[in-house]
Amino acid sequence: MKYRSFGRLPVKTSEIGFGAWQIGGAWGEVSEADGKAALNAALDAGVTFVDTADVYGDGRSEKIIAEVLKARGGPRPFVATKAGRRLNPHVAAGYTRANIEAFIDRSLGNLAVDRLDLVQLHCPPTEVFYTPELFDGLEAIKAAGKIANYGVSVEKVEEALKAIEYPGVVSVQIIYNIFRQRPGQLFFAEARKRGIAVIVRVPLASGLLSGKITATTHFAADDHRLFNRHGEAFDVGETFGGVPFEVGLEAVEDVRKLVPAGASMAAFALRWILMADAVSVVIPGARNAEQARGNAAAADLPAIAADVMAAARDIYARRIAPHVHHRW
Repeated sequence: MKYRSFGRLPVKTSEIGFGAWQIGGAWGEVSEADGKAALNAALDAGVTFVDTADVYGDGRSEKIIAEVLKARGGPRPFVATKAGRRLNPHVAAGYTRANIEAFIDRSLGNLAVDRLDLVQLHCPPTEVFYTPELFDGLEAIKAAGKIANYGVSVEKVEEALKAIEYPGVVSVQIIYNIFRQRPGQLFFAEARKRGIAVIVRVPLASGLLSGKITATTHFAADDHRLFNRHGEAFDVGETFGGVPFEVGLEAVEDVRKLVPAGASMAAFALRWILMADAVSVVIPGARNAEQARGNAAAADLPAIAADVMAAARDIYARRIAPHVHHRW
């Protein structure tokens, strides 16, 4: 495992982290035992960054993390959680200091800690990024000692660029992968300039870039890859990166030709993301220990050659960009 600076904070985190959405819910059945095994395998492989949210399984993900870390003892990884999506309805007006602080209090209990390492606004409506009072409220919550740092999770590049204008924002979580390349342009340059940590989510386009999904793959009724393909439950960009399923399957066959011998497509796709020096940590999910170990192994792959990087950009430009580039 290799480690990178986390923006301007005086810490380093593993460049491959652990995304804990799958062990919470909305990915089909993942048993608590498998979830714990996956997290333990990641930590054993040198992972020191764990990302979760209060809505992943209605707190299940946070509680599993707390139980695993208590059982392991020793140095704790950096644990980031998110707040805001518990709002019902999920509207900009709900993003008040009082509501966010209540969510933070709940996460403190779920994670069994006195202070959160990092809380991120969880993909709020765009208007929230134009509400300085909320960011003042986050400063007050930080001053009260409930959070050490705060950042944002965003859907759009424009939201990321607005968020980093607030001096207290230390990190931005954003979708970036071979099928979602736009953040690598202006946003990454601005993040480097301002010392902002970049957390990359949906790195495998919801499994498309694992190369294991086919047109006949069965998804369970409670798997967002079935019920959110058109944005029925939340932003469609969170499911397959917003790429139409059939288009993605065709593009995957082009990507497959770029994968070096001996490497999995998933590891190659993660290594592609790590070629960007603006990236602090990438947070693939895992349903079991084997997947977690495979994700961690991506850090050991050699740098990707310039011509292969160019070929990946070409696949994106020809096949994918018309569907996603203008939207996020």
